[in-house]
Amino acid sequence: MRQPSERSRKIPPFIVMDVLERAQQLEREGRSIIHMEIGEPDFETPEVVRQAAIEALGKGETRYTHSLGILELREAISEHYALRYGVDVDPGRIIVTPGTSPALLLIFAALLEDGGEVLMNDPHYACYPNFVSFLGGKPVYSPVYASSGYMPDPDDMAGRIGPSTAAILINSPGNPTGAVLDQGTMERIAGMGVPVVSDEIYHGLVYDTQEHSILEYTRESFVLNGFSKLYAMTGWRLGYVIAPERFVRPMQKIQQNFFISAAAFVQRAGIAALRQTEKEVREMVRTYNSRRMLLLKGLRGIGLPVPVDPKGAFYVLVDARHLDTDSHRLAFDILERAGVAVTPGIDFGPSAEGHLRFSYANSAENLAEGISRLSAYIGEVTDGEI
Repeated sequence: MRQPSERSRKIPPFIVMDVLERAQQLEREGRSIIHMEIGEPDFETPEVVRQAAIEALGKGETRYTHSLGILELREAISEHYALRYGVDVDPGRIIVTPGTSPALLLIFAALLEDGGEVLMNDPHYACYPNFVSFLGGKPVYSPVYASSGYMPDPDDMAGRIGPSTAAILINSPGNPTGAVLDQGTMERIAGMGVPVVSDEIYHGLVYDTQEHSILEYTRESFVLNGFSKLYAMTGWRLGYVIAPERFVRPMQKIQQNFFISAAAFVQRAGIAALRQTEKEVREMVRTYNSRRMLLLKGLRGIGLPVPVDPKGAFYVLVDARHLDTDSHRLAFDILERAGVAVTPGIDFGPSAEGHLRFSYANSAENLAEGISRLSAYIGEVTDGEI
């Protein structure tokens, strides 16, 4: 009997999903769990978006669409980037995908040859290096530090670029740090002579600052974005890529073979999200910001250091090495003993080991309860009961 391929066996687990699934098992057993592990908005998808999907279903929009996506949606995305960032994006450069993960797959499938390198920060979103490795590429890491606000160091990055470098991957606002890249940093990265892949999925979720798109600084770039975070549409599976013109047809052919197209009625919902949800989005961002402040104060109040206040997304990265340097062990111990689900830092690379990521995509009441449980847990730990 054939065994799983070497490639499939090399893919590491996405630990936050292991935490979530164990938390769900405990809930089935009757335990009360406070979820602070997953980056999933707790808000309902705005009503106008849901109605757009229902109307599309009522009209029978249940068939394949053009493999690049419905033209009206691509035009709405183009309008969004023009209004928000002042950049001109031809709708013909946009590929709508069934989620942002497929979008990432399309990008690296088109960019990478065996041995091609992708330069990314450490810490980074857990799945980035797995996409690169699965497609025959090699992740190369440029560390970022709390002392510099988790900002990338362009000089360090430039020193790691070589003949095999296929792309630079950036994420702003960032997961897990919540860092928002400033204009000067983005300009320098854009000028390094290497294609830039910019994950902009958390755009719009910023506090006391302004995010920038890589398209403001270079056309030799790939923008990765979608609807899951800002519009509370994680389960709708709708994303897109804005790509240099010469890459569109190769990526389109890969989409035709692997995914065909995103669902038609979901694309109609995306149009409504872009054009009709300004009020709802503004309220969600206001609420996230109040939760951010609550969580920062609460974590620091119970002795969990937050080295850098996050400026975007909905995460707080905490240094927990005084409790346990093994973040995997610590996260599961907190789950089992305190009933609080958090993400171990090791999910995000070696530089985040000993850290924990907390998501504030949960109600203020639940966040306060989570802090209370963590306080009791830390009291046990510091009394030597671990």
